[in-house]
Amino acid sequence: MRKNQKSTLKNLTIIGYLEGTSFLLLLGVAMPLKYMMDIPEAVKYLGMAHGVLFIAYILMLMVAINKVKTPIWAMPAGVLGSFLPFGPFIFDRFLKKSLHKKVQ
Repeated sequence: MRKNQKSTLKNLTIIGYLEGTSFLLLLGVAMPLKYMMDIPEAVKYLGMAHGVLFIAYILMLMVAINKVKTPIWAMPAGVLGSFLPFGPFIFDRFLKKSLHKKVQ
């Protein structure tokens, strides 16, 4: 795998982890604050951050799919993973495992 491909995968991993973490914070912290303690500001700000990170993740996923020879399942699995809690983390692991097998 070339250096720019590794860099692209590293960027995808970083953005995926940020997006996944923002989603978990939104579900686990901001939503309970809003509905249990009547503090809606957490959802407003975390929701906005998560939205930006979600768009960045999908764009980075498209870039990675074009630059790195990925399996055909990578794009739909990456998009589906972005909608599920812990999805980006699981997707990243499966993608790296699949690409590692392909190199050997």
